[in-house]
Amino acid sequence: MNHCCDAEIPAGGAMARRHARTLRAVLLINVVMFAVESGAGLLVDSTALLADSLDMLGDAMLYGFTLFAASRGRRWQAAAALIKGMVMVVFGLVVIWHAVYQLLYPVMPQPSVTAAVGAAALLANVSCAYLLWRHRNDGINMESAWLCSRNDMLANAAVIVSASLAWATASAWPDLVVGTGIAILCIGSGLRVVLRVRDLLKVVPRTAA
Repeated sequence: MNHCCDAEIPAGGAMARRHARTLRAVLLINVVMFAVESGAGLLVDSTALLADSLDMLGDAMLYGFTLFAASRGRRWQAAAALIKGMVMVVFGLVVIWHAVYQLLYPVMPQPSVTAAVGAAALLANVSCAYLLWRHRNDGINMESAWLCSRNDMLANAAVIVSASLAWATASAWPDLVVGTGIAILCIGSGLRVVLRVRDLLKVVPRTAA
């Protein structure tokens, strides 16, 4: 996940309602895939799937908080972004802990399950990108949300590649490397959100609730 979709949706109007419907749809897709990927990752001990599920969780939180805070003041929006950033960092650290545990007590993940779930996640993000594509020229928020879904497909592809390499080499290293890489990117994105919110709160008056 990259730090590309932290803008606000426009409040009011027919276009805003269309945006909200689209964001609700992609929110649901991301929540479902987070549950599927995290469950499968725990079941087969796949760090890559756990990390990719974190990506899905981060996107779901983004869309949910954006919808929640869109009609509220800037401090509400900042608070929503702050929660998202902190949760991303915590979950990223959990994935890193899982990777360290796998290094100490190695378990070979099941490449077939990892690849299948990774392919399902890729299809889910393709669906999200399709839903957002028609709105990509409707403002910076919808454009950035579309770019996020497009970029997330790269992480899904990396999970599939890691599963293929794990099968070909009979090694858990590809899964660990890809999972750790995704987790580090998520932690970095979360920290950037937290720092941006900190800077924003310095200039936003307390009355702008």
